[in-house]
Amino acid sequence: MGAALIVVRLAFGVLTWAAIGIQFARHVGAGFPALNFFSYFTILANGIAGGVLLVGAYLGLARRAPPAWYDRARGAAALYMAVVGLVFAALLRDVDLGGLLPWVNTVHHYVMPMAVVADWVLAPPTPRPTWRDVVTFFAFPVLYVGYALVRGAAVGWYPYPFLNPAVVGGYGMVAIFVVGIIATFFATGWGLRLSAARRT
Repeated sequence: MGAALIVVRLAFGVLTWAAIGIQFARHVGAGFPALNFFSYFTILANGIAGGVLLVGAYLGLARRAPPAWYDRARGAAALYMAVVGLVFAALLRDVDLGGLLPWVNTVHHYVMPMAVVADWVLAPPTPRPTWRDVVTFFAFPVLYVGYALVRGAAVGWYPYPFLNPAVVGGYGMVAIFVVGIIATFFATGWGLRLSAARRT
């Protein structure tokens, strides 16, 4: 692994975790529940992506070959962050983000999606991911949607307006949004797998 890649992974990993920490302190300081903060898929995906990048930097510094699980984790992180960027651009760009710091918004919704996908495309895994790998990546988003809907119904708070039946016009519309997002995950996963296949 080249020194430049190690430095870039370390920098972006530290950047996104720092952004999470600073925004969390602001969130809790304003009196909002801590669990609400960690109920945003954006926060969870950025945390995963930051961890993956930092592990990659460590492996490079230790001159260790990446284990098989690491490339799967990279694939999952790339998929989640790509969808974070796409969903934000399509559904949330004009939504009031409340107390979200502008620079944190830029890091989490623009910078990190591009950085993590670029890391995947420019340093593709060997061997390339299988379709079984891509399908397993869906487990976390599916569990997340279930959690967000169940908790939202219980406490009356949803992390995103398109998951709130009172905002979008009922659970039927929520289902349409969820199906659309799942389709986005599928298409994006296909694209990421194809990009890795072409470079390996």
